[in-house]
Amino acid sequence: MTKTRFCPSPTGYIHLGNARTALFNHLLAAHDKGIFLFRIEDTDRARFQQEYVDGLIEDMHWLGLQWGEGPGCEVAEHTPYFQSQRQAIYDKYYEILIAKNHAYPCFCTEQQLAYARKAQQRAGEPPRYPGTCASLSPQEIEKKLAQGLKPTLRFRLPRNQPIIFDDLVKGRQIFNSDDIGDFIIRRADGTASFMYCNALDDSLMGVTHAMRGEDHLTNTPRQLMILKALDLPCPQYGHISLIISATAEKLSKREGSGSIRELRGQGYFSLAVVNYLARLGHYYESSSYMSLEELAAQFSTENLSKAPARFDESQLFYWQKEAVARADSETFLQWMGESAQLIPDVLQESFIATIKPNVMLPTEATLWAQALFSEELVYGHDAYEVIKHTPGLFWSTAIEAIKSHGTDFKAISEHIKNELNVKGKHLFLPLRTAFTGQLHGPEMQLIVDLLGKERLFDRLRQAAKG
Repeated sequence: MTKTRFCPSPTGYIHLGNARTALFNHLLAAHDKGIFLFRIEDTDRARFQQEYVDGLIEDMHWLGLQWGEGPGCEVAEHTPYFQSQRQAIYDKYYEILIAKNHAYPCFCTEQQLAYARKAQQRAGEPPRYPGTCASLSPQEIEKKLAQGLKPTLRFRLPRNQPIIFDDLVKGRQIFNSDDIGDFIIRRADGTASFMYCNALDDSLMGVTHAMRGEDHLTNTPRQLMILKALDLPCPQYGHISLIISATAEKLSKREGSGSIRELRGQGYFSLAVVNYLARLGHYYESSSYMSLEELAAQFSTENLSKAPARFDESQLFYWQKEAVARADSETFLQWMGESAQLIPDVLQESFIATIKPNVMLPTEATLWAQALFSEELVYGHDAYEVIKHTPGLFWSTAIEAIKSHGTDFKAISEHIKNELNVKGKHLFLPLRTAFTGQLHGPEMQLIVDLLGKERLFDRLRQAAKG
């Protein structure tokens, strides 16, 4: 059975890149009717905050990425799902590696390692651990320990050995152990490194497919060698392309790598975000707005792109507009928040139908609720300029037109056109601005119907005062 996983570090709120990784793993598991595992990799205690754990769980639920195994969905043989609680498990396998001579203590200081890296760079060699402590005798190790030195633990790589694996996205990958060098699997304080505990937990928890960002590609040969040394099963790894900006640079927060929490706070619909992320580096034949189940049914690792995924904010906007268009009235009013209370009950359905095509976020819907139902309209600078430069005769003529034609906007505009010999923007822009305080918006007949005859009079009188 396919089993995927998402294992974030709670050192901040989940951003678009993390969310896409979680989504792809979720879709793969759902497509294969498998299990989606959620694990918290909280070994970085210096940056750990409980609010980030709570935020991760909230955001995963909001996105609809429910896990079949993890916190709240425990499987006894795989618990706990927080790495900070799994130290005894890690220690057990450290002892196995040491006993099999696959790991050794390293007493090198940061200064010594820095000197070694500089020497390698001058010689045109890739920086890697030179093996200084790899041949220490038991007596030498005991002597250093007696001096109070706190060693790290390094994994001993076999020399000049090819490490070959088939990546789910990038195909066959070949590395040589000599290009990697012995690496740290336990820090000097006794805690496990990412390289070690991530691989160990995936294997012990039965993960079969691990998709992650391509920046982890060079970690994979190291993790495969750890699991091979422990005679543990290895997942299939797949390294998805990174998300880049429109200028082909690493995505900055300003360009879209903000948190899911921020998008949620702005009023984005979760399924809009999911529809966007599902297509960010994955090809779907259908361009229709789909549910998670429909996205999963059409998901395939073969459709994952090897090229970087380019962030396009306009596409995110497109899917949000699609979500808004599909929202029922109850959902739409809840989405608006407190500003929905401005709308008279009898006009709720008409209001929603009128403004839906013109709004993307709750703030925009709120603007229209205020524009149409506030007692006195507040003009912005551009709207005020239109009002100020429209002659008083226009407003008095418009009032007479409404007295004669009620809320028939076509008849109102024809009346003003014939009386004042105005047309185009000189006719419609003052009316729109006077009625709504906006220079653009929904069809005017719909606006007029919502306002009603008396409020139209009020708005025109207000405009006449300037």
